[in-house]
Amino acid sequence: MQPATDVFSLSNYIISSNPSPYPSHFTIPSSFDLNGQIPNPFHGFQTTTAAQSVSFSSNNSTSDEAEEQQINIINERKQRRKISNRESARRSRMRKQRHLDELLSQVMYLMNQNHQLLEKLNHASESHEKVLQENARLKEEATELRQMITDMQIRSPFSCFGDDFRAESP
Repeated sequence: MQPATDVFSLSNYIISSNPSPYPSHFTIPSSFDLNGQIPNPFHGFQTTTAAQSVSFSSNNSTSDEAEEQQINIINERKQRRKISNRESARRSRMRKQRHLDELLSQVMYLMNQNHQLLEKLNHASESHEKVLQENARLKEEATELRQMITDMQIRSPFSCFGDDFRAESP
């Protein structure tokens, strides 16, 4: 009976000291469980089994309804996009019209400014012409007055030079 207990104690020793079937220098990565199986990396994700896919494809009405619903969703998105595009185009036209109105207003303002500046220029030109005419008239008057002074000096009885000197002067 002794040999049986030795075997039992030996097997008990092997199991308790090295529970892995691999040698002791071989390390098991932490992603492995103690049974040596690799855990499922997709654990927690919902997957479709073959039975589910068969039952889904076997029911054509559900498939048609799903396709119809997808088509309806796509059509609804297209319709919303059309409405959005129309609204965007309407806003764009309104911005363009406002810009055009602003430009027309600016044109009217600049034309008015131009008209006022032309009136000022014409008025300044007329004033300049009048000043030139007045200046010419004053020059003539100054020339006539000088001539009169010269003539008065020549005929003056109080002249310090006699008639002989006057005859010699040009």
